This record gives sequence, structure tokens and C-alpha cells, in this order.
Amino acid sequence: MSILAECPFCRRKQATKNKLCFCGADLDKLKRSKKIKYWINYRLSGGKQRRELVGYSIEEARAADGKRRVQKKERRIFDMLPEADMTFDELAEWYLGLEKVKALASFARVSGCIKNFNEKFGNDYLYNLKPSDLENYQSERLSNGVQPATVDMEVGIAKTMVRKAFENDKVSGDALKPFMRIKKTLRKGSNARKRLLTPHEYLKLIEVSPPHLRAILIVAAHTGMRKGELRQLRWSHIDPRKTIIQLPASITKDRRPREIPINHHVREVLEDLQPQAPKLVDENYHDFVFTYQGKPISHKDSLKKSFETACNKAEIQYGQKQTRGLIFRDIRRTVKTGMLEAGLDKAYRDVLLGHSLKDMDVHYLVPTKLQEAMDEFTRWFDQQIANVDQSVDQKVKRTQL
Repeated sequence: MSILAECPFCRRKQATKNKLCFCGADLDKLKRSKKIKYWINYRLSGGKQRRELVGYSIEEARAADGKRRVQKKERRIFDMLPEADMTFDELAEWYLGLEKVKALASFARVSGCIKNFNEKFGNDYLYNLKPSDLENYQSERLSNGVQPATVDMEVGIAKTMVRKAFENDKVSGDALKPFMRIKKTLRKGSNARKRLLTPHEYLKLIEVSPPHLRAILIVAAHTGMRKGELRQLRWSHIDPRKTIIQLPASITKDRRPREIPINHHVREVLEDLQPQAPKLVDENYHDFVFTYQGKPISHKDSLKKSFETACNKAEIQYGQKQTRGLIFRDIRRTVKTGMLEAGLDKAYRDVLLGHSLKDMDVHYLVPTKLQEAMDEFTRWFDQQIANVDQSVDQKVKRTQL
């Protein structure tokens, strides 16, 4: 067992007796100014080495080193682990309190998954968790009717929480072992949806939808924007000439800004929605594009319910669990598939829909002809609608004969 001093410049950990670091830093001077971090170095049973950060005080480092010597001598190995007295509830409180975690767009989902996980393990100490415990948890959740993807998400988020604690020296690598050995319950790609919105279904939905939903459906079908992006779209995100939508990083899923060209269908919708009143009205004024009864559509379930009602009116099966059920997200899949059939290059499809470019394309591809790509997709889309209208007209003529 030993105490090591960390140079603040090169991060090298070395003996405390050293006066100069290998990088040339004056360690004695840095020690006097309390800029040296101290670590204790020891081995657990089986020869596994551990390093534990103590702080900036050599006295505290010596005390911690002495404590670990006593614990090792008395074979109190679990007491030597940083997670020995930490429960999953305590770990969750620390993790969910991190500013970076609180800023996640998926924070509500993350906290919900951790809450479900901790209903089972919240009072347990981290070092007590075994792979068999996680396997039992998976089986119990599945037997309760929870979807495999949800079970995998809960375990995965708990794993991310423990990994974050490991990176911050709050737990040892032993706390990660159970999560590294557990297998997912869902086979990769087995739950991938294939449902597309047909042109005929699109026209039926437009016909039966209330004005606020009709506007959202038209914009979604021509841009592929996500539900959250549509709900949070503001007039300040649209240029005055209505030629481009500039989504800020704060509302996109990947937290990156995105530009979407506007075609004539979207422009017509925006011109109909454009508020006529001056901006300085009263304290209740808002800048949201899509509203219901003059108020922003603040919750995703409100849009979900409206879409479900429209599907029922249009006699379209709704629901993710239904064999041919349609959900709002399928519109986005339909748009990207349509872009493919319209002949758009993969890079343009990815950029327009906010999907990350892969490999070296991230560094070398800068698609600049987004408007031309959108125009090409619009022509293809209009042709699909025209084909539906033509087939309907022919059906009507045959009926009349």
C-alpha cells in the first residue's frame, strides 16, 4: 500500500518523496500551495490493484491509507470498496442531481426508468447486486406485461448511472460487473416498425382532422419533423420569407441545430397560421406556431390523443401494438422512405431528417443543395397524391356507369 501524488500538469501519479515531476514541475512548491492531489494505492484479495482519490491533504491521505491497511489486515474487503455503504437510492439521488443529466431532453424518461429499477433495488447496497438479480428483475418485469424494449431500457439506464459513478470514483469496477454480464431481452431489430402512411390514408386524415391537427400533419408529412419539434416550433425559428425552418439545438433530439427547407405546402400552412396581432399584446402572448384554442400544445399526449381520434374517424387502425396500427412516428418513417423513392442521396435524407452522418462523412460531407433536394421530394409527393386522386376519379366514373 502506498500514497501517490498527482502532478496537476501532466497528471502523472508518483511517490510523495519526489521533489520534481518528470515534466519539470516543482512538486514541493505545488504541495505548499495545495495543488497536489493525493491518491492511496492498494491491492484487494487476488492481487487486484485499486487507486482511490483522497483529496489535497497529505494528512487525510495518510489517515485513509492507515484505514485501508487495518481493513485489509482484518480481511474486511467489502468495507474497502467505495460502494460498500451506498444504496441504489442514494446513487440515484446523486445521478439525477447532476446538471448534465437534468438538462437531458429525456430526463423524464430517465428518472422514470430509475424509479422502476429502484422499486426493486433501491434499498440494496451496490456491492450486493449479482447478475442473477438482474436476470430475475428482467423475468419479473416481462411476466408483468412490460415490453422487452422497456425492460432493456430500465437496465441500460441503471447501467449508465453506475458507469457515471465509476467515472467519478464513487464506485469501483466491481459495481459494473453485473451489468456487463447481463444480456438484453430483446433481439436487436426484432421490434423495428415497418408501418408506412399511404397517400390515401394521408388524404383521409387531412379530411377528418381538426384545423390544428391538419396543419401539423401537413408540415410533418413534408418535413419529417419529430413530434416534439413540431410542438415546440416557434415563429422565431422561421425566416420572414418562409423559405427555411431553423430548428435550434434546444428542441432537436440530438441537441444539434438543423435547417429544413420549406416547400409550397408548408408555406401555405404557415401563411394561414401567421398571427395578425402585434407581438406586444399581453403577458399571455406566446410565439408557438401550432396551438389549440389559442394555447400551445404543451404536452405530447395531447397531440397523441388528437391523432388517435383522427385515425378512428378515418377508419385507420391506431396503436403500436396493433398489427396494422398507425402511430404519429410512422409519418417520419414514411417521409424518409419517400425521399429514398424520390431518388434523394442518403446524405440529404439524413441531414433533412436530423440523422447523424456516419464514418468520415461527418467530417467531409457538407450537403448544400437542401432546397433542391426538398423540391425533388415535393414533386414525388405531389405525384403520389395525384395518382390517388386519379384512381378515385376512375372509381367514381365506374360507379356512375
